[in-house]
Amino acid sequence: MSIHDKLKQLGIELPPVAAPAAAYVPFVQSGKLVFLSGHLAKKDGKVWVGQLGKNVSTEEGKAAARNVAIDLLGTLQAAAGDLSKVKRIVKLMSLVNSTPDFTEQHLVTNGASELIGQLFGPAGAHARSAFGVAQIPMGACVEIELIAELE
Repeated sequence: MSIHDKLKQLGIELPPVAAPAAAYVPFVQSGKLVFLSGHLAKKDGKVWVGQLGKNVSTEEGKAAARNVAIDLLGTLQAAAGDLSKVKRIVKLMSLVNSTPDFTEQHLVTNGASELIGQLFGPAGAHARSAFGVAQIPMGACVEIELIAELE
């Protein structure tokens, strides 16, 4: 089954590339690698504001990370021209807006990792970092960046 068929089966429609909120570009390609800038979690079209360990649960954070993955895939599609040209997902880096005592950043980030694995299969198995941070731009609960290799 193609990645487009999998997206359709899951009821996922990829968004267009969002305009940058500051002085950067959405992605840069160097050789066969594509580096996607960090994408903020959104809910109902607005930044998903909150802090894990305070007013956002781990399960909500996981849903937020999944939403970020969908936005990242929209940008990756624009960068590659077609997701079928993605050879492998190389790495995710996740920033989780969290209280000092919150320690489940890895579980939050699974929301993105699991969706990518489901869509890309073995090519979606990636290296990953998940950090707890004191704040993310605009108060977002999660921000994730992605590196992919193109064919």
